[in-house]
Amino acid sequence: MSSPLIIATLAASLSGFAPLAIDVPSAVVEVERDCGQAAAEVVAKTGGELLSAQPTSDGQCVVTVLIPGNGGRPKKVTMRVPM
Repeated sequence: MSSPLIIATLAASLSGFAPLAIDVPSAVVEVERDCGQAAAEVVAKTGGELLSAQPTSDGQCVVTVLIPGNGGRPKKVTMRVPM
């Protein structure tokens, strides 16, 4: 036995009614650019070890490195560099 809902849906589709338009938000997300190149340049310039590299909203990267000390504790340096 057929469901009344199925029959009503079939009847509406055969009568030529257009389906309701549904406004679905876009699933496209803007991705930040990569800080890899900026981090590599800072590591090469300082001779340090990369701790982190974070993109900022103004198109720069905040790169943090550890620079080895002369027999002592390493120095933590944070630099803002363009991407």
